[in-house]
Amino acid sequence: MPKTSKTLRLILGDQLNHNHSWYKEEQENNIYLFMEMRQETDYVVHHIQKITAFFQSMRNFSQYLKERDYEVIYLQINDPDNKQDLESNLHFLLEKHNIEKFEYQLPDEYRLDEQLNRICKNLSIPSEAFDTEHFFTSRTELTKYYQGKKELTMEYFYRYMRKKYGILMLNAKDPEGGKWNFDKSNRQKWTGKDIIPHERGFRKDVADIVEEIKAAGIKTMGSIEAKNFNWPTSREDGLSALNYFCKNLLIHFGDYQDAMHTEEAFLFHSRLSFAMNSKMISPREVINSVLSYWHDHYDEIDISQVEGFVRQILGWREYMRGVYWKEMPDYSRKNKLNNRNSLPQFYWTANTKMSCLHHAIKQSLEKAYAHHIQRLMITGNFALLTHCNPDEVDAWYLGIYIDAIQWVEITNTRGMSQFADGGLVATKPYISSGSYINKMSNYCKNCHYDVKKKTGENSCPFNSLYWNFLDEKKEYFRENKRMKMMMSLLNKKPVKEMEEIRNRAFEVIQNPDHF
Repeated sequence: MPKTSKTLRLILGDQLNHNHSWYKEEQENNIYLFMEMRQETDYVVHHIQKITAFFQSMRNFSQYLKERDYEVIYLQINDPDNKQDLESNLHFLLEKHNIEKFEYQLPDEYRLDEQLNRICKNLSIPSEAFDTEHFFTSRTELTKYYQGKKELTMEYFYRYMRKKYGILMLNAKDPEGGKWNFDKSNRQKWTGKDIIPHERGFRKDVADIVEEIKAAGIKTMGSIEAKNFNWPTSREDGLSALNYFCKNLLIHFGDYQDAMHTEEAFLFHSRLSFAMNSKMISPREVINSVLSYWHDHYDEIDISQVEGFVRQILGWREYMRGVYWKEMPDYSRKNKLNNRNSLPQFYWTANTKMSCLHHAIKQSLEKAYAHHIQRLMITGNFALLTHCNPDEVDAWYLGIYIDAIQWVEITNTRGMSQFADGGLVATKPYISSGSYINKMSNYCKNCHYDVKKKTGENSCPFNSLYWNFLDEKKEYFRENKRMKMMMSLLNKKPVKEMEEIRNRAFEVIQNPDHF
């Protein structure tokens, strides 16, 4: 009998795409490989919920394949055959199973892409890479779109995507609703007037996985309710969360997408990001489901709710991935503002008297989640105003959030949040004093500090830090048109007031864990 030619197909933890064309082919000689590795758990300190969610989701998908008679190799974290390293595991398994071809889907992280390229160059058997068939765009589409353009303005890329896919369009050139962007309608403070439906639950017992993580000696951060774990970890969970969002949360998503509240962690947000970033559900089906539901409830749901949601996925998500592949690996080393300070210790404990930071960080540690404004205008804002090293900020964001994979994390953090790329992604730094935080939340209501005071012992630290930052970094913003008004206001401040502001800001920057 002729020898059977076996192909080993690698599935990474963020490649759990049930609808990939791989699974529509004749499967007789394909072996699918899943690996839980210290290489992936240890490159930063991850939240315990993040590692648990990935392991549970990988196991669920591998079980899905096994039940359909696919041949699967699954190396759990404490498997004695697990070398805990991608290259070592591959060489061991290729030899053990007499593999004659190696295939993989293109990774979304630069370091894994480089590693797999290097491994494949040294293999003695053929190898082939395939697209993940998940995103709207290719890795290089954004680079081609911006070729010859001076700035990477996201809004124009978003409009290009709307036109290309006919999403929220009346015709080939006119947007539905008469304008492209309803962002100004998406800035309401949540006061309790609009009731938030009971949280969608996916309660499951993951105690076994948590014990395996502990037994492996993996260092983690945050906490977990192991017998009551509440994140989507299967395609069914993801679709259920999508359905729940459409029926219960879409109606007010846009209104309150920037709002923050001490008693509500999720507000009207969908919590679909982990399911999407692990590819259990696709951006196409998410957008299609939302648009379909909206068309069926056109009289109840305003277009501003829908456009705000579509913009995050079709706009930001695809844009950030494109910037990542355009700018890496140099992007990971950018520090245009030359910030060098260490991230305060309270980012790992939430032990701070500043109410906004306490609540945003406590929520992050307990739920592995914070929405974009909490990340951008609370934790990110403080890190930037206190001149924290973007390397440390990157590592914290990449570790603490369940949906954080480098392609989406680093562009939002180092670019949008920390302005470390010098304005490549954001045309101005996203910073604010306490007034914005007070406007969009109830955080300031019972805070130890007075949001209305700029200086003095009980003044809100954000106020002095904001003006001090503008003063210290003014050379960087001298030619920035969007900063012109704030620079003008800074220049009009009396000398004595600025001296008091600098002194107060210096106290905070020198000893942030005291505040």
